[in-house]
Amino acid sequence: MFLSPRHAEIIQMAKDHSRVLVDDLATHFNVTPQTIRKDLNDLCDQRLLTRIHGGALFPSGIENMEYEARRKIAADEKEAIGNAAARLIPDSASLFINIGTTTEAVSKALLDHNGLMVITNNINVANRMRIYPTIEVVIAGGVVRGSDGGIVGEAAVDFIRQFKVDYAVIGASAIDHDGALLDFDFREVKVAQAIIANARHVILVSDRTKFERTAPVRIGHLSQVNTFITDRCDIPSIRKICEETEVRLIETALE
Repeated sequence: MFLSPRHAEIIQMAKDHSRVLVDDLATHFNVTPQTIRKDLNDLCDQRLLTRIHGGALFPSGIENMEYEARRKIAADEKEAIGNAAARLIPDSASLFINIGTTTEAVSKALLDHNGLMVITNNINVANRMRIYPTIEVVIAGGVVRGSDGGIVGEAAVDFIRQFKVDYAVIGASAIDHDGALLDFDFREVKVAQAIIANARHVILVSDRTKFERTAPVRIGHLSQVNTFITDRCDIPSIRKICEETEVRLIETALE
């Protein structure tokens, strides 16, 4: 496949930074935004990039990474985050746990709890927790996503809406510096939104690499959660949002 020098450089920039923006590229190449939009459309037509509002994503980023490989990213940090979240959840609580490698770390840390009722759309969580007689596992119905065992779709959303639980443990594929919580699959986003709406206390778990990524679909906003657990947060705007909206910020690296 032939790529012009500018197209090749755009691809490399997208690969390096996960996304590229029209205005930034226009300035970098000293061309008009219209020219860049045409470039991005051409590259997206060739499936080399994925178009988003104002720019494009490199499609073989974190969303296409094998699930087992994702488990290994920041594995120690995820374990510490999981342990911190488990300490907040008492015995005999009801809770949602959604899709993600960090939420799975929470499920692992909860295995010594008694009397839990766990509602999940994550087959991996259900398989891990179902063998413990002191934990009741309820699994959502719907379309099973082959890449990670997540259950998504309208049937899963309708199922989640039947419950009102004490806690929700959610993750995100990316966290924008303005506090937006982002994901790649709009079907999973609908499930996550239902989980947030039907829990009394929402715990967001995410390691700091999520601050460096982007994704095209909005789950919600950081201000909608009650507790945010991460290994470390060096983003001033995120810290400000937590302070102004009374979101409890727990940094496991500082514990």
